Order: sequence, then C-alpha cells, then structure tokens
Amino acid sequence: MERTNVPTGGEDTAPRPITVALLGTPAVGAATLYGFFDALAGARRDWQMLHGRPGTPSPFRPLVVSVDGRPFEGANGVRLTPDASFADCPAPDVAVVTDVLVPPGAPLDSLYDAEVAWLRGAWDAGATLASSCSGALLLARTGLLNGLDATSHWAYCDALARQYPRTRWHAERGLVVAGPGGRIVMAGSGVAWHMLALALIARFASPEDAMQVARINLLDANEVSPIAYASLTRGARAEDPLVERCQRWAAEHYRAEAPVAQMVALSGLPERTFKRRFAQATGMSPLDYVHTLRLEEAKQMLETTELAVEAVALEVGYQDASFFGRLFKRKVALTPAQYRRRFGALDRQLRRAAAP
Repeated sequence: MERTNVPTGGEDTAPRPITVALLGTPAVGAATLYGFFDALAGARRDWQMLHGRPGTPSPFRPLVVSVDGRPFEGANGVRLTPDASFADCPAPDVAVVTDVLVPPGAPLDSLYDAEVAWLRGAWDAGATLASSCSGALLLARTGLLNGLDATSHWAYCDALARQYPRTRWHAERGLVVAGPGGRIVMAGSGVAWHMLALALIARFASPEDAMQVARINLLDANEVSPIAYASLTRGARAEDPLVERCQRWAAEHYRAEAPVAQMVALSGLPERTFKRRFAQATGMSPLDYVHTLRLEEAKQMLETTELAVEAVALEVGYQDASFFGRLFKRKVALTPAQYRRRFGALDRQLRRAAAP
C-alpha cells in the first residue's frame, strides 16, 4: 500500500497526518486502547526527542472514537473520553479494534451493529482495518473476512471458527495480513497488539520508524507461537449433565488406562452414542479431551519441576515418551524441552519476584 504521510504539494507543504481511529466501546481495555494510542503518538517524535531534536511530530494522528463521542466506562472501570464520535471523526486511514472483553462464544446480538457499520463504512471509503486479540469479534461481523486467513486470541479462535466457518482462523499466528491490497491486518493473542502497532507504523510511516518505537519501548517480535501460551483446557464445562459428569471424572482420572472406555461405562450409553453426544457438547472427541487434560498437566510439570521429559510423560498417563513428545509438539507448537526452557525460566523468575 502506498504510504500516505508524504507531501502532496511543494517543498513547504506539511505531510498530511495519518489518521488512525481507535474504536472505543464499553468492552474495551484502557491499557490496550491507550497503549496503541501512545505507540502511534510517539512514533518519530520520541526518538528525535531522545537524541536532542525535540519538536518533530509523529506522522500519525491517533483518535479514540465511539458511537456518540461521550465519556464512558471501559471494561475495567476506567473512565474514557473519546476524541470524536463516528459522525465527527475525519475519514480514517486506519480503523482499529483493539479488543472486546466479552466471553468467547458469547452472543453479541445487535449490541455492536453501529460499530460494525462504521467499520464497514471506513473500509468502503478506502481505510485499512485492523484488530488485535478479541477485536476480531467485530471485524468478523463485517463479513470482510469471508474466504480469508485471520487470527485472534487463542481463547476465541475455536468459537470464531464455529461462527464464521468461511474464514480460516489461525490461533498459532501472531500477525495476519489479508484482503485486497493487504488492507486487513490482524494480531493474535494478548500483547500481540504491540506487533500490530509496529506493523502499521512500518507500513504507513517506515520500517525505520517502527524499529525506533520498538527500541524505545523494548518491544520484541516474539517468534514463539501464541499456541504455546494457550490453555488447552479452555472453555466452560458442558451444559449436558451427563457429559459434564464425565468431564469431572476425567479431570481426576485422566492418568488411568483406557479413560475413554471408562467414561463410556460411566455414561451408561452405547459407545457410539456417547462419543457423538460428547463431541456435540464439547466440540472435541472424548480422546482429544483426555489428551488436553494430560498435556495441560504436563505443561504445569515442565514449568515447575525438574522431572525428565520421560518421567513427565509417565506421570500424565503416556507409556510411550516418543508419542508424548510428538503429540506435545503438535498441540503446543514447542517440544517439551523447548517449553520447559521458555516457561520454566518464567516460572522461576515470577517465584523469585513473589518471595519476601
């Protein structure tokens, strides 16, 4: 995409600032919203200031916008004051949904119809649309992701895939650029919004400006897949009482031999009927469910103990350590040893910080 921060007149013509509209809703997190705002507002300006050259403006004009422009309380109780309403906002070059703090799979009904219409209008006017984390919930409602690759927070991708099956959801990807001209940019889990901000700065200003923002704020393009951070046992218990009882049993007995056969016996149903009913209630087969329980326990053990990988495999119910290693890599995107190096070190650091 052609950058928009270039002069359009003679040498004395000031570049037009790149207007980035950040969507404000009662479900937005203030830290993400204003962290994004600060990264854009500080681009170029802060680097020059730190090198004794104050007075250099950012090439971006970030604006917090909402339906009516009135102050509102965000998701965590922080009082937020938008810069403009939809009606008063200048036509944005980029419109960003930083996050939407609602439970995965929760019905939004018509709650955000005005925001979705505004996003679609910005797109039709030529804007780039961007989302980070759960902000994909609103971007998906525009219909613009049909047939495209997309990403969101790991806790939301399963529900989004069920609701929007025409979109290819990639929980393992931290950043996705899609759509005509790459005009849809999406970041995945958690603080992947940092990478989204850097990607937009690189595109609309320059890679050098983005690198400067990264260096000032100690931001790192983490190469580890978001899947490595995911909880494999995410999601609520099934609403089906019979399946929920089997889930509770599995939580205590996943190490047992033939746990699926024991759940079938506990259910009192024919095996085929039980497996179908379990999958309908949980979105996965009984065996896959047992694997998620075992692997999540294995992750905890790799973080907090020095047990050999083979011993961890046995502890969680796998007699074949090679099979355990392959399954772990497929589900977690790291080998058990790689996971221990990354998250074991983090666990130790946090425990030292918590010690009196």
